[in-house]
Amino acid sequence: MDGGTSAFMLVSAMLVLLMTPGLAFFYGGLSRRKNVGNTMTMVVATIGIVAVTWTALGWSLAYGGDGESPFFGGFDQLMLFGNTQAMLTEADAAGEAVYPSLVDVVFQMAFCMITTAIITGGVAGRMKFGAVVAFLAVWTIVVYPVLAHMVWGGEGSLIGSIIGALDFAGGDVVHISSGLTALILCILCGRRKGFGAMSYRPHNVPFVALGAALLWFGWFGFNAGSAFAPDGVAALALVNTVCASGAAVLSWMLVERMTVKKPTLIGACTGLVAGLVVITPAAGFVEPWAAVVMGLVVSPVCYYAISHLKRALGYDDALDAFGCHCVGGILGGILTGIFCVPELSWTDFGGLLYTGDFTLLGAQVLGILVTIVFVGVLDIVIGLIIKACFKGSLRVSDEAEALGLDVSEHGESAYPAYVGLD
Repeated sequence: MDGGTSAFMLVSAMLVLLMTPGLAFFYGGLSRRKNVGNTMTMVVATIGIVAVTWTALGWSLAYGGDGESPFFGGFDQLMLFGNTQAMLTEADAAGEAVYPSLVDVVFQMAFCMITTAIITGGVAGRMKFGAVVAFLAVWTIVVYPVLAHMVWGGEGSLIGSIIGALDFAGGDVVHISSGLTALILCILCGRRKGFGAMSYRPHNVPFVALGAALLWFGWFGFNAGSAFAPDGVAALALVNTVCASGAAVLSWMLVERMTVKKPTLIGACTGLVAGLVVITPAAGFVEPWAAVVMGLVVSPVCYYAISHLKRALGYDDALDAFGCHCVGGILGGILTGIFCVPELSWTDFGGLLYTGDFTLLGAQVLGILVTIVFVGVLDIVIGLIIKACFKGSLRVSDEAEALGLDVSEHGESAYPAYVGLD
């Protein structure tokens, strides 16, 4: 065992764990005052859900077995029962005995937590809390671990090995899956009352900035930690994460200056997240100049998805999980197929820009399409089953929605002294 690598992976896991509370602040600040508690509680609930489902089933389905199945790992590590002692000394997921493989359990659990938490942004302000918990509990067993195995599960995995698509830290697994799920859930729930006729303004801009800062900091463990060693690839992933997110902040502010005449803090924070999303699948595969280009490109694309596509299609993705994460993740996956340095690729193929070969780009597109079909079909099935279990409706009553979900779903207020009374 190497103490330095073990420490690096432990710190990376803790940084990724920090992202979920960070998202609670980010989403909470974007919400209406009467729903901020509910919005943050949905995110915090994912910590409890995933801690249980990942230990019980998720880890084994994603990374158990012999790694030769295209679709899932195995059932040999359910509840980690009888495996703990061995995992204190056995090799890590890459097969090199440099840090305890038990570290991978919590590192990948943290990935599942933040992915699951992102989904809640699509249904903020109107979905029954019990339905949210039920859906996410099933999703973290049926969808996420299977997709994680399909991308990162070994030599026989469908997307990562057979198709040959690259996903360094979660473009497919984290962002496309969560953003698409948020879109499907928000459609199944229906639009909020007054959607399109009234403005839903963020109630606490400093909360948004705080949440974005925590996400930015945690993302360094998210991307650099996906190198699984404190080496040059981890350093490259860290540099690219900073470059892409910084470029996306400037790009988003420029877009706002050109369209609404004034750059905003909300916009800058959204651009920061979009830049983090787009570089995630490419972090260890591209050069810093390419990361800057990706950051500059992603902001106008996500801005259009949030400000125009949503209005044109009429879906009510409350906190723009689809417009930022799914759209940004798709763009990042495609650009990986263009900018990937051949010597850094996990496959025999490099990016189109360097090789003139469309093989990797085609694999990236096919991997994205498989992800969309797999996640989309299962989301619809799970959503309809949960909807039937909750008396045919995923959303709260009109009265509860008007009162606010803080009070109607949780019996508390985020600001009990807001009108001067305790």
